[in-house]
Amino acid sequence: MRSKNSFRHYFSRRTVRVLRSAMQLLRRMSIATDDAGSLRPVSDGGKFSNTISNDLRSGINVALLAFPQGMAYALVAGLPIQFGITCSIVAALLSPLFSGSRYPILGPTNATAFMIFSYFLAYPDPSSAADHMPLVIIMVAALLIIGSVLKVGDLIQYVSRSVIIGYVAGAALLIIANQFSYVLGIDPAREGRSFFTIFVGTVSRISESNFASVFLGLGTFVFYFVLRRSFRTLPTFALSLFVASLVNWFLPNSLSIDTFNDQQGGGGLFPDISILTGSGFFDKIAELSGIAFGLAFLVALEISVVSKSLVSRSGDELKMNHDLFGSGIANVGCAFLSGMVASGSLTRSALNYSSGAATKFSSVFSALFCGMGLWVFLKVDFVNYIPKSALASLVIAVAISLINWKQLLICLLSTRSDAVTFLVTFISALIMPLHVAIFIGAGTAVALFLRQAARPELVEYDFGSSGQLNEIKSGAVRSSPAISIVHVEGELFFGAAELFRSQIQATAIDPNLKVIILRMKNARHLDATSVIALEELVGFLKRNGRELIISGVMKDVYRVLESSGAVDFIGKENIFPGSFGNPNLATKNALKRAQEIIGSSDIDVKIYHDPSRPAE
Repeated sequence: MRSKNSFRHYFSRRTVRVLRSAMQLLRRMSIATDDAGSLRPVSDGGKFSNTISNDLRSGINVALLAFPQGMAYALVAGLPIQFGITCSIVAALLSPLFSGSRYPILGPTNATAFMIFSYFLAYPDPSSAADHMPLVIIMVAALLIIGSVLKVGDLIQYVSRSVIIGYVAGAALLIIANQFSYVLGIDPAREGRSFFTIFVGTVSRISESNFASVFLGLGTFVFYFVLRRSFRTLPTFALSLFVASLVNWFLPNSLSIDTFNDQQGGGGLFPDISILTGSGFFDKIAELSGIAFGLAFLVALEISVVSKSLVSRSGDELKMNHDLFGSGIANVGCAFLSGMVASGSLTRSALNYSSGAATKFSSVFSALFCGMGLWVFLKVDFVNYIPKSALASLVIAVAISLINWKQLLICLLSTRSDAVTFLVTFISALIMPLHVAIFIGAGTAVALFLRQAARPELVEYDFGSSGQLNEIKSGAVRSSPAISIVHVEGELFFGAAELFRSQIQATAIDPNLKVIILRMKNARHLDATSVIALEELVGFLKRNGRELIISGVMKDVYRVLESSGAVDFIGKENIFPGSFGNPNLATKNALKRAQEIIGSSDIDVKIYHDPSRPAE
């Protein structure tokens, strides 16, 4: 048996060894490199000793915001509030080791909390959200890491801002409706599955309100906005929650203001991961795949927005796929340490930048300060003094501030497509689970874009008296009734194929027409669907005694025609490649071919050559 002194000596040596290893790791992390693929924190070229003061200051400021926000977002998600705090610590500690940007701060966010809440609200047992978190987070992490390896981060830019703004606005209303019951001092109506049912359920029970809870919630709400307007540099969220808790501590117990009990605020550092080892593991994966894909998509969106916003201000290089990888690793840590889904926080990241952060150590320091706060929080059992109505009112205040009214109006007034996309996303968020709503919004945006892009411009041309190509005005007659020259401009992908075929067929109705010449110099992105439509068009024309000639075909389009076999059914003699130096040369040759087909040579064609380009 070892004596107490030997145990102390053993553990002191272990402690020194751990601290020494940690310092060596920190020194290695502080080394700036020029490698674009580096996974180490990047400094501005200064030494660690020169930047540590800036990073410490930023870390403290971020921690003062991250700690209470973590509690609030856990409440939003319907999880124990410790989950949000732990996420703020673990994500901020791990993400700098692998991400590409130095300013983003990862942790719980309103949007991801909204989505978790929305999904488990419709779950048979809404209280089981905490039990399912490890598997949900692991699935999200896996999707993010795979996405970073496949370099899908670059594709996020194609998601319309109308989708994001509509999602945030709808989610904000949903969370306001849910948190309002806490402000009133009544339990939320768990039978509600959408904004409307939650709102109606809350209003129907308004007579059960606890007026002390209402006044404390309203007072906290007003105090927060006054403090925020008058003292922008202060940690207003943390101060408001502290003052509300202090007021509640002095109020008599007879007022019965609800606070968070140990179950809502506690739990161990290591979650129950039996869901990862149980017999129904793969069934659970199938069941949770929808929310996992929705959350991964949302996390990627938020990280993209945060990184681009800060890169535009700092001038750093954007490394989107590195940031996705870092967020994936951070979520792996959150899964095994009682966290929730971690994403890029715009408010905390902006605060980190404005506080003068110099390296990624600012994120590490914020995690350490949050960890100290969690230790104090659990040590003094502070959770029992936090009134639910106060924290709920602060969550409502944050939700309101997330709705950008200026950008919302821009979406509604800019174009019809933007307005429709925004409204579809917004309404979907109110009546459907949020992980479904965001995909509906993104799908709507893509569909409307494809609808707009799938309209190739078809203009009929004719050779004038001087031999120059001119557009035929409405009602004008072609100089050669047997030949129609149609200029095709725009996208000829699958969405435009049917419209392209039908419009050309409509042109072929003229009984005098014998040959159609398609000028395809400005036609782009021909695909299999367009080739099939072209084959059907050629068949239709031949059955009606007409011929199709294609002129001005550029290399990429000709490559598709050749590889698909379209050259064979059109006829190589009826295809005339384009020339940059002499763009009308192909049309002249096509017209000569048309004259051969109809047995006429009445038209005198003059080709105007651009002397700045080489003739071909």
